[in-house]
Amino acid sequence: MDLINKIKGKININIPTPGLFIIAILVIMYFLPREGKYKYSYAENRPWQYGLLTAPFNFNIHKSESQVQGEKDSIMESYQPYYSMDPDVMKKTISLFDQDARAKSVSSEYINYINRKLQEVYKAGIISAEDYDKVQLLNKKQLLISNENHIYAARHIASFYTPKLAYEKIFSDAPSFINPTNLKSLNLNDYLAVNVIYDENTSTKVKQELLKQIALYEGEVQLGEKIIDRGEIVDSRLKDILDSYSREVESKVGTKAKPGWLIVGELIMISLLMMTLMVYLKFYRIAEYNKRKSIIFILLMVIIFPIITGFMVDHKMSSLLYIIPFAIPTILLRTFIDSRTAMTAHVITVLICALMMPIAQIAQFVFLQLLVGYMCIFSLRNLSERSQLVYCSLFILLTYMVSYTGWILATEGDFTLIKENKWIYVYFCINFVFVSFAYLLVYVFERTFGFISEVSMIELSNTNRPLLQELSEVAPGTFQHSMQVSNLVVSAAHRIGANAALVRTGALYHDIGKMTNAAFFTENQSQGMDPHAGLTEKESAHIIIGHVEEGVRIAKKHNLPQQIIDFIQTHHGKGKAKFFYNSYVNSHPDQIVDIADFTYPGPNPFTRETALLMMADTIEAASRSLKEYSPESITDLVNRLIDMQVSDGLFKNAPITFKDIEDAKEVFCEKLITIYHTRISYPELKK
Repeated sequence: MDLINKIKGKININIPTPGLFIIAILVIMYFLPREGKYKYSYAENRPWQYGLLTAPFNFNIHKSESQVQGEKDSIMESYQPYYSMDPDVMKKTISLFDQDARAKSVSSEYINYINRKLQEVYKAGIISAEDYDKVQLLNKKQLLISNENHIYAARHIASFYTPKLAYEKIFSDAPSFINPTNLKSLNLNDYLAVNVIYDENTSTKVKQELLKQIALYEGEVQLGEKIIDRGEIVDSRLKDILDSYSREVESKVGTKAKPGWLIVGELIMISLLMMTLMVYLKFYRIAEYNKRKSIIFILLMVIIFPIITGFMVDHKMSSLLYIIPFAIPTILLRTFIDSRTAMTAHVITVLICALMMPIAQIAQFVFLQLLVGYMCIFSLRNLSERSQLVYCSLFILLTYMVSYTGWILATEGDFTLIKENKWIYVYFCINFVFVSFAYLLVYVFERTFGFISEVSMIELSNTNRPLLQELSEVAPGTFQHSMQVSNLVVSAAHRIGANAALVRTGALYHDIGKMTNAAFFTENQSQGMDPHAGLTEKESAHIIIGHVEEGVRIAKKHNLPQQIIDFIQTHHGKGKAKFFYNSYVNSHPDQIVDIADFTYPGPNPFTRETALLMMADTIEAASRSLKEYSPESITDLVNRLIDMQVSDGLFKNAPITFKDIEDAKEVFCEKLITIYHTRISYPELKK
């Protein structure tokens, strides 16, 4: 949590929005693959689908990898490893044995026999067991060993000893006067060291010389020479030529054949795509465009997957691109911003990634990813339950599988290709698993960027949460008032198309500041109780107004999101505590009243949701003071209070229209009339 808070604190970057887009463009350009893109797709024993192809430059025809490997295997059959014999090993070990034996008073007969056998096995050569097994595994019958004059001679592998074979040799050749038990006690293993050592330098040089004899090319194609024409079958020879041509094209970035203008072209295309996104935000999502955190979040969603794609293409992993969960940014943007922005960003991301891919794969990639993006938007209208994300992931998996199958059948007309490429369906399944983890990312980005999701709003609106439980116990009247306000405002939000889940949650918490001085608010007072009796109007107003700042303090203490704190700060806006203000003015007619003493700190509502809450809060509280609950009295109350708020300019900063206000009035009237409708009186039972 501390790490998330640190990151969250560093997101306030003082860079203009166009500057952030330029940085994003440069980041994407840095991770672009630096290889050319071969624009043809072909397979052996299948017809060439394109027009006439002629050589635009001279190039060599590379042998196939299998052909080169076969020639390597063939030439390596004649290769023999090189070893050298160290004469000093025999001298040192025999001398060491002689000293140890005489120190132990071993009889001269034993010493002479063992010295003779040690000389015999050392002159034949002792090779390590690992090298002995390695030579046999390579099916080498001989190896080359150098003498003291550094002249190499071939010897059969069976003529050498390993330490174990040398030990057995000494025991098996022992004459009758040698007691095996006494022989074992001499620890002959200590005097059997390897004196035949692998000559790595010489062996490597000889091996390289042999491999140099292999020709990597089997011909040359001249400038202007025909390579293949439409309809011709790509046989093994033509496939080698086309593979060689593709290798040459992809290696010529920055040369005359593929100049550095490629990078300029990519810069232009990526800039156009990113500017399209910026213009969209500027004209259609101005609120998000002006929020630094929202812009950084959107750009992060757009650039992270081109970076991953560029890395995979650079490392020849284009076949694994469908493992990348391109739906995750769409899910996150849909959750925190809106569906139109999510789809726009998804299209931009897919097109940027398409610029990095081999041209033969672009059409299929774009087709599949666009369908997946639309399916993601359609199947995830809101993320309020974990099951919704599971269903969304399943729909995405089905979209991948069905659309890929349809693409192969429509473009190739061969069902066998689906069987040959069956592994791609496994990649789709892995993609499904990754997309399922988006639920965890929702929490991370929510905490990092200060967003609030449907899931969090549902969790916060649970009345069993400790803070709401405390409110119901400390200020039961305020809790009931908040519940009634939430019911009123949710209906109005649905009517005008506002965020009902957000405004419901804000309504439940908007008056939590009243817990500090609960008894001073009328809804928490019992009959005959008046804590304001001994206070002046200014003192009472100060206590009443203070519940806003107290609510903000309590909300921050309990880590409530800023969007909920906005409701606490704005539900009275910069309005006045009119009861105490009017009372003070009436009792001090000759004094100049400082209106600031009776004015809430604000700010005024700045969203449709906060504006609706201000209306509902005022109306619900005032409706309790009505003497008569009739449709006429309720309608008059609603119209009078909301019109007064409009005339006071409390909604000037909120993007709410007069039609929205009239619709909200209508909903409030309907709800209050239903709540306070006249109930029939039950008749008394006659005795």
